[in-house]
Amino acid sequence: MLLELTDLTVSYGKKVVLDNLNLQIKGGAIGLLGPNGAGKSTLIKTLLGFLVPTNGYVNLFGKGVRSSKTEVRQLIGYMPENDSYIPGVNAVSFVGYAGELCGMDRKAARQRAHEVLNYVGIDEIRYRPVETYTTGVRQRLKLAQALVHDPDLLLLDEPTNGMDQRGREAMLSLVTDLSLEQNTNIIFSSHILKDIESTCTSIIALNDGKIAFSGEIKTMRDSQQLAYEIELKGDVERFLVQLDLLGFKCEKVSELRFLATPNQQFLDSVQELDSISRQFFQLAFETNAQIRHLRIVKPSLEDIFHQQLSVSHLS
Repeated sequence: MLLELTDLTVSYGKKVVLDNLNLQIKGGAIGLLGPNGAGKSTLIKTLLGFLVPTNGYVNLFGKGVRSSKTEVRQLIGYMPENDSYIPGVNAVSFVGYAGELCGMDRKAARQRAHEVLNYVGIDEIRYRPVETYTTGVRQRLKLAQALVHDPDLLLLDEPTNGMDQRGREAMLSLVTDLSLEQNTNIIFSSHILKDIESTCTSIIALNDGKIAFSGEIKTMRDSQQLAYEIELKGDVERFLVQLDLLGFKCEKVSELRFLATPNQQFLDSVQELDSISRQFFQLAFETNAQIRHLRIVKPSLEDIFHQQLSVSHLS
């Protein structure tokens, strides 16, 4: 078990920031979502042992974060959101020093520093002072120092923050490679849902200090209601009336484009989903309408996030 939270409560004075969290995560690439003030950074700091819970406990790799603090920290690589560099130091020295802080001897740490700098794409500029680097290079440098001791778990706090589109895509590619090819467990905290969607297989969503929802992204997508986007021409009104009678709820997207969602009764009567599109074309023929565009609409992580938050607010 990678992560286990049991009755976890963390407070700043009288203000409760994390409220009685209970969760078990086996491993993989996990996205940590939530609006500002939801408790994401507080949870990361608690996992690192920087904050002491008011109540409950945290286990990582089956070890208590408080009772086995040093042992757990050696298993974690941390990429903070904010810059934290030593002025005048170059990338090799900075990453090597991070390795020494993790218990590596100086020679091994320096050799490993070159390896991870190559991996993140920092080449000849590695000998320049870190304060001269662009935002994108500084982000990659933060990832390198988190990787230097070959951790079993990476905590990434807004890793694409301030990066342009090209740099962002390169960073996400590295995160995907670390997860899929290097088998590194990752907890990826971000406010950019598309970044989470492209790199993670599971999510933990926080809201007002509580777990709004959690689970595998694929499972959540599969549980969402099926919908079709249709662009029409011809006798649109007659087609929509008949579609409603068939068991579809239609929402207008634009003048001739609609989102058609079947009700459960209709889905229960259908043996193959492929037959639904054939019914659309048959209905268009019968109502003197033309279908110019038809596609299945797959819910994005953003759709799931907003829907689940709405449900959690109601409950």
